[in-house]
Amino acid sequence: MLIEHRGQRPVVPDSAYVAPSATLCGAVVLGDGVRVLHGAVLSAEDGEIRIGVNTVVMEHSLVRGRARHRTAVGDAVLIGPHSHVNGATIQDEVFVATGASLFPGSVAGAGAELRINSVLHANSKLAPGTVVPIGWIAAGDPAQLFAPGQHDELWEVQRGLDFPGTVYGVPRGTPMTDIMARQSAYYGAHRDDRVLGSESTNDVG
Repeated sequence: MLIEHRGQRPVVPDSAYVAPSATLCGAVVLGDGVRVLHGAVLSAEDGEIRIGVNTVVMEHSLVRGRARHRTAVGDAVLIGPHSHVNGATIQDEVFVATGASLFPGSVAGAGAELRINSVLHANSKLAPGTVVPIGWIAAGDPAQLFAPGQHDELWEVQRGLDFPGTVYGVPRGTPMTDIMARQSAYYGAHRDDRVLGSESTNDVG
């Protein structure tokens, strides 16, 4: 499904494939040979998503673009099933395994591997060729690797990355009632979205 959001339309070249059950919303630009498989969602909320040549976005993954952190995915990238790419930069030939998550402001260097259920934290920079093991967390600039049980060590790095400010635009400690009021207003912009017909797949926003 292709959706116009905030006046922006997805751009899908003839050489790309978007599964009928996938959703592209707003300023999403696909490169040649891109494959977006069933159930995947690419939602350019208020920032662009660009996907490079011969990249595959697999089933039920979520890719989100943000105003302060557009999402840029390079060439020959695999974005695995149920993964979450939110306002991140992924350079060429990166492997993002099932369930991996990349948060706003993060950068995965060329040839890196984020293995199953791993995390690249907000504002963290993963060096080219780095492997993040299954379930581990990469945090910091440059990113350090933390096992799931290393909460205290991770927090020493994580607290300075300003996750709430980067993701929600609020200081740490802001009540959830305030955060969710902002989120409700933010996502309310989708009420004005318009579903496009198949003839619009190659329109430029």
